[in-house]
Amino acid sequence: QLQLVESGGGLVQPGGSLRLSCVVSGFTSHNYVIGWFRQAPGKEREGVQCINVRDGSTYSADSVKGRFNISRDNAKNTVYLQMNNLQPEDTALYYCAAPLETYRGYCPTNLLEYDFWGQGTQVTVSS
Repeated sequence: QLQLVESGGGLVQPGGSLRLSCVVSGFTSHNYVIGWFRQAPGKEREGVQCINVRDGSTYSADSVKGRFNISRDNAKNTVYLQMNNLQPEDTALYYCAAPLETYRGYCPTNLLEYDFWGQGTQVTVSS
């Protein structure tokens, strides 16, 4: 059974950093995609970054380019989201997710293509 477990959220001051982790279990190989999404109160869930674990291709939303970085550690079956220079508008519940389908050379940005979701980890940026 496929499972995704996020951790690493918390309260941080503007300009601070956090690293989120998504531990993945249930895939039989490293041929999958992991996406990070976030949802702020009263707003729709939006894509942040994603990575094709097989080939390392990534995507980043414009709002986080240059501040966030997605990476993976295949030996630990973990995908990380390093978030730097956090701002109050980054406050949200952050989820990692995975589609059943495999991809080559890219990762999908549409959340409707993702079939499995973690429980989320809260990130709050406030002074």
